[in-house]
Order: sequence, then structure tokens, then C-alpha cells
Amino acid sequence: MATGGNAIRGTRVGAGPMGEQDHGYHADRVAVSYWDALGNETVRYFAAGIPDEEIPETIDSPHSGLPAGRDKENPPQMAKAEPYKTHLAYVKERRTEEEADALLDDALKSLRERRGL
Repeated sequence: MATGGNAIRGTRVGAGPMGEQDHGYHADRVAVSYWDALGNETVRYFAAGIPDEEIPETIDSPHSGLPAGRDKENPPQMAKAEPYKTHLAYVKERRTEEEADALLDDALKSLRERRGL
């Protein structure tokens, strides 16, 4: 006979004498809707007594991963996707030797100042 875990058959893990009311399932809640740039609606529930300034204005939408706001007419804009750059485009953006030497000198100078040398 194969058994798994320490739970007794027919019991729930974490079940005890407490009922749902003790877990807070029946607390008064307020539903707040958030919309992302694609029009997806996400509803979050907050305690009824929480001040309005403590309810976040934006969240991350679980549907799209985009930021979602409480204003349905003006949701947060989608992030602009930058075009793919090839390695050669990065090579063209590299600094000149003089700029690289100046950056290195500044970095070494700040390290020496921190160490007191």
C-alpha cells in the first residue's frame, strides 16, 4: 500500500475547528476594478474600512502583465517596445578610447577615495 505525506486520509491540510467566519471570508469587502491598455478588466477586493488613499492606483494586470489603472477611459499606456538591435548597432554606439579612459580614471579615483588611498 502506497501512502504519501503525513495527512490522515479524508482530512484537509490545515483544517481545524475554525470556521470560514474565523478566516475572514465574511468580512465586508469593496470591489475595485482596474483596466489595462488592452481593455482587460481586473477586479481586486479590499477591506471595506480601508481609506481610499491606501488603495493602489495601479497594479500589474494578471491577464497581460501590463500596468492597469482605475480609470477605465485612460488606462496606463503600453510600454514602447524598442526595435531589436544587432551587435553591429551596439558596436557603433561604443565610446571612443578617450571617453573610455576618462570613465576608467573617474572610477579608479572614486575607489581610491573610498578606500583612503
